[in-house]
Amino acid sequence: MPAYNEADYIKQTIDSIVNQRLLPSKLIIVNDNSTDQTQDIIQDYAKQYSWITLVNRSSQNIHLPGSKVVQTFNYGLDTVSELEEYDFIVKLDADLILPINYFETINQAFLNNRKLGLVGGFAYIEKNKEWVIESLTNKEHIRGAFKAYRTKCFKEIGGLKPAMGWDTVDELLCLYYQWEYNTIDSLHVKHLKPTGAMYNKAARYKQGESFYRLHYGGIITCIAALKLASKKKKPLLFIDYLIGYYKAKKESLPYLVTDEQGKFIRKYRWKKIKEKLW
Repeated sequence: MPAYNEADYIKQTIDSIVNQRLLPSKLIIVNDNSTDQTQDIIQDYAKQYSWITLVNRSSQNIHLPGSKVVQTFNYGLDTVSELEEYDFIVKLDADLILPINYFETINQAFLNNRKLGLVGGFAYIEKNKEWVIESLTNKEHIRGAFKAYRTKCFKEIGGLKPAMGWDTVDELLCLYYQWEYNTIDSLHVKHLKPTGAMYNKAARYKQGESFYRLHYGGIITCIAALKLASKKKKPLLFIDYLIGYYKAKKESLPYLVTDEQGKFIRKYRWKKIKEKLW
């Protein structure tokens, strides 16, 4: 669990974990250069529960989507010596409230389907004193805030990529390596802080950059950019996404996937687009 200045939320998150019906074998919380009381709060829990570990990391105080949080996640993962000892790995944000059966349900899902490599629930945010689904993406997509990976699948896809788009490329590579992924309707995760609330202004171009690095190509990028801008109800983001894409193309940024994986991704994306049109 990467954590940066989460003192207002992290107690609720950890409480929802220690009260799970199925407790994790280990919870590693990486405090990434917080300037509030985040570290003290984590330390208090680590004293009470032997399976909770605090890891401190120092990085720049800039919040860009994707790269920073995955770097922090990987920093904590590097402290695990024998990854194969664990059946599944869960990447969590520090501003969530998990339902009491979260780990129990995803564990059962993995047991029921040996080809299931990735699973999660749905994010809900509070609006007008009601918890409603945070509908920023397709229902098939598992939000990066609470993804659970079968360890074998996690290793086969090469772990998490430290770039925006990591929580899309993991699902696409999951399919590429003939694993399945699934969202579970009954798992309602309360997301206490709106997505992107703390992003740096430069982040608005990162989405377009991720489309390029995912090997989407120009046409699929236009479709994806238009769809995402519409979902966020901010039409001008479409322009920002295209600027980010062509800026990344001009700079020849490295792809997050191989050429062969890129061909698979484009074929899969066109298939999904056609399914929705017809």
